Amino acid sequence: MMQIERRTFVAIVILALVGGAGVGALATGRAAEGTRPRTLAAPLVDAPILPVQMPLQTGTFAKVAELIKPAVVNINTVFKGGAGSGPGRTPFEEFFGEEFFKRFFGDTPDRIPQRSLGSGVIVDPSGIALTNAHVVEKASDIEVVTLDGSKHKAKVIGLDKKTDLAVLKLDDGKGTFKYARLGDSEKIQVGDWVIAVGSPFGLQSTVTAGIISAKARQIGQGPFDDFLQTDAAINPGNSGGPLVNMQGEVVGINTAIVAGGSGIGFAIPINMARKIYTELVAKGKVTRGWLGVSIQPLTAELAKSFGAKDTKGVLISDVIPDSPASKSGLKSGDILLEFNGKKMEAPADLQRAVGLSSPTQDAKIKVLRDQSEKTLDIRIGEAPEERAEARTGNGTRGRPTLGLDVRPVTPEIARQLNLPAPEGVVVARVEDGSAAAEAGVQRGDVVREINRQRVRTMADFERLTKDSKEGDRLTVLLQRGPMSLYVAFTVGRG
Repeated sequence: MMQIERRTFVAIVILALVGGAGVGALATGRAAEGTRPRTLAAPLVDAPILPVQMPLQTGTFAKVAELIKPAVVNINTVFKGGAGSGPGRTPFEEFFGEEFFKRFFGDTPDRIPQRSLGSGVIVDPSGIALTNAHVVEKASDIEVVTLDGSKHKAKVIGLDKKTDLAVLKLDDGKGTFKYARLGDSEKIQVGDWVIAVGSPFGLQSTVTAGIISAKARQIGQGPFDDFLQTDAAINPGNSGGPLVNMQGEVVGINTAIVAGGSGIGFAIPINMARKIYTELVAKGKVTRGWLGVSIQPLTAELAKSFGAKDTKGVLISDVIPDSPASKSGLKSGDILLEFNGKKMEAPADLQRAVGLSSPTQDAKIKVLRDQSEKTLDIRIGEAPEERAEARTGNGTRGRPTLGLDVRPVTPEIARQLNLPAPEGVVVARVEDGSAAAEAGVQRGDVVREINRQRVRTMADFERLTKDSKEGDRLTVLLQRGPMSLYVAFTVGRG
């Protein structure tokens, strides 16, 4: 019995050794298979984009957060109403809802004094800070709180509603502050790690992490849409705070979120913000380029009829006489392919490229005309609405003496309003107590005529109102939903 047990024991040991060797070999094979993806991925570690990736050795964003937080500020504002269309909501507002107006025209104008908060980032040791225009617009009092809890008075030295950027000066420039470095938003890539810093819901110095989800996003905010999309958590109160790469550089200014969305936020690229910020600091306003053309997307049907290979390009539908476009030889029916060597694939590309160009700048444009390509030289002009703002000293769209804030009717707005064509200008705000408000003009109305003359574009609106003075009588044809109606009012003092 003892011998059988010994033999059995020896057999079990031998089987165990053999089985162990087999299992070990199998495990080694699987382990080898498991290392292959890391081996294949090794070149990515050595790639030039390493500096903007998550620090693999430490696995933490602490160093980046420590670097940027002293430059991020909480912005508390008190602002007064008066830019709305009255204490109640119009039937048009009730029908389309506030989300429609927020999407195209920003937040609803406040009708009573309110407190609000946002974020900002100091970009100069003298106390120059960047934030969103909608955070500080119409603010009667601005207080900035830094990381150490100290409070500072701030004033707006310039804002640009078209890009939703504002520049603040803290303590009249008398102090010295910790500041953030500006990066290069062109170099950042989809998939790069970023952190967002701000004061969501008033919780100061909150840090969230994510990646760049997309670039050049257009979200219907205007012709200069070129947002960075990120899944780093952005919430109310984050507006105006920085989006930062792994080198601690600001690559964007957080500005918008998708209502009800999860992990979908947008930031103004810092390269665009840098240009706007520089002009606002130097001149207190932004000047934009102008060609003097009406443009539209190149559909498949239009591309075929014009002999184009594909739908990439911008169709010139009209050229304003004596405009820079007219003087360059640009013609209606031309398909604009390139602007200064950069391909123009859609109208928004051209609007952005021209708008961000400096007036009097020379440019080369490539067009397709009669199925052959031509290169034209053009000198950029200054946008009419910018010239009007310079004359009035007011940075708002439209004419302040009219009591109206108007915007172009984009194709998307035309679809939302069920308009037959993207023509006219849409009323974004009506000043309380103005003659236009008393006459019954409402948000969402589309201006089609002024004094029996057709309004197709912002340039038409500007041309027909630029010489208006106090006491002038205006008769305006409005499109309100399915009906048209005339209103008449006297221009008031601006």
